[in-house]
Amino acid sequence: MDSLAATVAGMALRVIFADDNYLVREGVSALLAEVDGIDVVDTAADPHSLIKSVAENSPDAVLTDIRMPPTHTNEGIQAAKRIRAEHPDIGVVVLSQYVEEDYAFELLADGVAGMGYLLKERVSDLDEVVRALHEVARGGSVLDPKVVEALLARKAGDGPLLGLTDRERDVLQEMATGRNNATIAKALFMSHRAVEKHIGSVFQKLGLVDEQDVNRRVMAVLAYLEASGSTR
Repeated sequence: MDSLAATVAGMALRVIFADDNYLVREGVSALLAEVDGIDVVDTAADPHSLIKSVAENSPDAVLTDIRMPPTHTNEGIQAAKRIRAEHPDIGVVVLSQYVEEDYAFELLADGVAGMGYLLKERVSDLDEVVRALHEVARGGSVLDPKVVEALLARKAGDGPLLGLTDRERDVLQEMATGRNNATIAKALFMSHRAVEKHIGSVFQKLGLVDEQDVNRRVMAVLAYLEASGSTR
């Protein structure tokens, strides 16, 4: 049973939230606790406490800041990758204050399943955060739309991007954020069939036709970065 089905059946999504800022940690966890179907089982102030709590509480998903002690750089990313490696059934969404493409690529480079990357400003839209937590908990992937825009713009002159039409780029940007075909069709004022056609074309041009994993929607964005032979 995936996380969405579990919630429908009355089983709340069990979440751990990590942030070194006490006010943020308490405030966000309190907001999440008020959401139907979300059970905040613990909070953590640093990577060590987070890893320990995950082992003890076995949550469905983790929401963590990227910058945490001791260096306040990418500790959240390292914790996320460790959690996914040691507990592959637990999804992780990392939060970043700014659009940091290098961090996004670092997070997803070893595998996109069960991983999410959102800007902290999304916390004000709890529905978006909850959607992301559900998505990673069931093994999917989520990228913040602004991060996707930055990733695509960064490699706009390289590799297979040159082979995509403007409409295909629009569709790619939407699907890489985790949106389904119906939502893409509505956002871009297209028919469902047209969306499917464009997605098939994008996958074909990026060599992802034989990839069965639904996370190829995010892999399509990563393919741009890898195509140039350099991510920095």
